Amino acid sequence: QVQLVESGGGLVQAGASLRLSCTASGRTLSDYFAGWFRQVPGKEHEFLAGINKSGGSTFYPRSTKGRFTISRDNAKNMVYLQLNSLQSDDTAVYYCTLKGRGSPSDEWTKYDYHGQGTQVTVSS
Repeated sequence: QVQLVESGGGLVQAGASLRLSCTASGRTLSDYFAGWFRQVPGKEHEFLAGINKSGGSTFYPRSTKGRFTISRDNAKNMVYLQLNSLQSDDTAVYYCTLKGRGSPSDEWTKYDYHGQGTQVTVSS
């Protein structure tokens, strides 16, 4: 079993940056593809970024490419998401996820483990 704990969220002004962190415990992080999602009330989970097991390849949807950056440090069991140029519509709960088998995915249900989330609120 893997436990994921996100941190780094908070209240920021439009245009600011944040770095979210995800601490993994219970299993070897390098065995998993990692992803970040976010969700606002009443909407589906939105895929933001993914990174392969070694950290050598990253994946972004068009909506976040160039503005968000995912990274990982397997030695520290950490996954990160750098958020830049935040706007009010980035307000959401942000989740860290891990996927053990198969190809990378942008679907929430394809991931094996999900954190509890960290709230990001952007004021305009």
